[in-house]
Amino acid sequence: MEMNFLFTEGKLNGSELTVVGRNPILNKVREMSVVGGNGVFRLARGYARLRTYSFNATNLNALMEYHVAVIHY
Repeated sequence: MEMNFLFTEGKLNGSELTVVGRNPILNKVREMSVVGGNGVFRLARGYARLRTYSFNATNLNALMEYHVAVIHY
């Protein structure tokens, strides 16, 4: 799975952060890699720790928390 997070306010406005990895939604906690981005996050590296609080298999809605640690230049 690949996700791009676009920042739309403040000093990060217009910058994107890219997270890639396996995302087994039924696991309570999992980690994915931060593999880069653009703008402020060009050459970024790090990880994202995801925690699932709820998941509805009928409508596929999920409530998740993302904790992201990033090193950028």
